[in-house]
Amino acid sequence: MTKDTHVVDAHKAAAHEHETTAKAHHAAADHHEKSDHATRADHAKKAMDHSEKAHAATAAAHEKVSHAGSK
Repeated sequence: MTKDTHVVDAHKAAAHEHETTAKAHHAAADHHEKSDHATRADHAKKAMDHSEKAHAATAAAHEKVSHAGSK
């Protein structure tokens, strides 16, 4: 793998986490509309967990970009 491949893979991983986060948020909103607040709370918790992973993956991708650009 080249350093460019590592950067691309890092961005794809971050994008995947953001997509998973969005799906969990949509599920939470759907259950909230149905007044299914217990299920909404579960999905909201999952969304928060995925959001934290997405943030970490984005930070890692940006770190790889800064290292790739400095070499």
